[in-house]
Amino acid sequence: MIRTFILAVQTAPANNAGMNLWDMVVMGGWLMIPIFILSVIIIYIACERFWLIHKTGLTDVPFMEKIQETLKTGNTRAALEECEKEGSPLAHTIAKGIKISNEDPQEIRQAMEDTANYEVANLERGLPTLATCAGTAPMIGFLGTVVGMVQSFYDMSMAGNSIDIGLLSRGIYTAMITTVAGLIVGIIGQLAYNFLVARVDKIVFRMEHYSSELIEYLRPKK
Repeated sequence: MIRTFILAVQTAPANNAGMNLWDMVVMGGWLMIPIFILSVIIIYIACERFWLIHKTGLTDVPFMEKIQETLKTGNTRAALEECEKEGSPLAHTIAKGIKISNEDPQEIRQAMEDTANYEVANLERGLPTLATCAGTAPMIGFLGTVVGMVQSFYDMSMAGNSIDIGLLSRGIYTAMITTVAGLIVGIIGQLAYNFLVARVDKIVFRMEHYSSELIEYLRPKK
């Protein structure tokens, strides 16, 4: 039986030299369907969040320069108009501070932090789902490994002494292909998640920095 198993593994690639990607997907079995669905979800969330987060940080520096120049003249209405025109998470946070500029600096800081937390939550929307998909895909792949090996041993037990190589290789293909597919999808998802989280953290740091600068500009000059 062991010799037959080794022979099946050695001869399968030769017999399927012309196998294309679609053939591999089909041989992976029905577990390739949820892995494919997870890959679509990962790609969609990663692309949509990347574009939004990337667009968010493009105009931060020019925007803050305009706000600072406007506040130097004491024209808070023009500053609020700039914030409304910008429409970014940073602009919403800065606008909150300007609207209550007559309050105590500590209250201004707290209000801006609350607004920033809300804006950051919007930026992070979808990232938990991305992390879940990235972690689930390899698990489904490993499930395919178990299912494939169970199928192989079942086929061997049913075949008795006349083990057919085709029956044996069916379970092996299911085991290997689902594992590879699950790992590929999981790796891509994890890399995308880590990258996007790092970008959000960078935006949070810049929002905190600019919020502190705004409070200094709003503080009454002695």
